[in-house]
Amino acid sequence: MSDLRNPIPTFGPPPSVEDIAAMAERALLTIPPRLARHVQGVGITVEDMPDDETLDELGIESAWELTGLYHGTPLTERSVSDSGRQPDLIFLYREPILLEWIETGEDLFRLVRNVVIHEIAHHFGFSDAAIEAIEQEMD
Repeated sequence: MSDLRNPIPTFGPPPSVEDIAAMAERALLTIPPRLARHVQGVGITVEDMPDDETLDELGIESAWELTGLYHGTPLTERSVSDSGRQPDLIFLYREPILLEWIETGEDLFRLVRNVVIHEIAHHFGFSDAAIEAIEQEMD
């Protein structure tokens, strides 16, 4: 924001891990029922950057390329004997999300929502066309 005495715009701090987590939680509440049924009880974790181990596992060279990741067992692969299973988690990576936000000018909530949708949908085998249809349905 600028004023007449100081024409240089001033900005607040960048969105925090907590800000991104709150947007992601809100995004989960807005996804269509056909997608929501796949993520009952999923948790969301926001980290600044993906770690080297995750990047190595995925074959990604630059941490800036990864905005999110879904860790978990698809509903179609679960069984009643999964008693010691870790909870499903969506990892969001704040700094790559913020870089994409800056580069594209996209609304930040919409960007976070789309990352959440993509992670859920890709994890459960949705096609890119199906993901795009979901995103259009939500706009």
